[in-house]
Amino acid sequence: MRIIFSLIAVVMFMTACQSNKSSKDVAAGVHKVVCQEVLQTTEYTYLRVKEDDIENWLAVPSMDAKVGSTYYYENGMDMVDFKSKELNRTFAKVIFLESVSNEPIVPGQKKEKQNEMNNSMQPTKPKLEQKEVKVEAAAGGITVAELFKNKKNYNGKTVKVKGEVVKFSQAIMSKNWIHLQDGTKDGQDFDLTITTDLEVKVGDVITVEGKVALDKDFGYGYFYKVIVEEGKIVK
Repeated sequence: MRIIFSLIAVVMFMTACQSNKSSKDVAAGVHKVVCQEVLQTTEYTYLRVKEDDIENWLAVPSMDAKVGSTYYYENGMDMVDFKSKELNRTFAKVIFLESVSNEPIVPGQKKEKQNEMNNSMQPTKPKLEQKEVKVEAAAGGITVAELFKNKKNYNGKTVKVKGEVVKFSQAIMSKNWIHLQDGTKDGQDFDLTITTDLEVKVGDVITVEGKVALDKDFGYGYFYKVIVEEGKIVK
């Protein structure tokens, strides 16, 4: 009888160890979560996830996420009292990420290999189509095509660009984002992104003045080879 109880104790101990291992089968700094809820917006996917007994909201560039799926992530940027105007909701905290993986993440693993492993999960920046607009350049200003064609000459300088607002996103990373087109293009570049604290509407024809920056990487899949920052509307 004593042997039987000893065997039962050993089995229970081994089972407990395996169970504990399954919940801790990720490397230090890597989070393993199960998706509880998915909210989609124009540019972001919000995931309510559970890690052990703790729930968090994650935000990643738009992706096809499913409730019940297991995801892995590391790092991230916490945004406290984050308000999504598109969802008309304020989150106590949202962790913004460049991406999540459906495979365990190995810290220090070469980025190329990680990207290949997560290829099906990597979100991409939404693609914009060129609209049928034709807006003449403002007096003393330049066209979108001119800015892209000679971007190095304008780097760090203040420029004036007139165009039609084709997309407007509010309160993302504490900025408002304007997409401006004037009907001109340089190669495949026809859409100019402007960050601002102002509010505009799609369809507005505006003249914006701001400082040019090149190769700006905000993370989360958002890289801009040309962007105008601190944009102000001028007449």
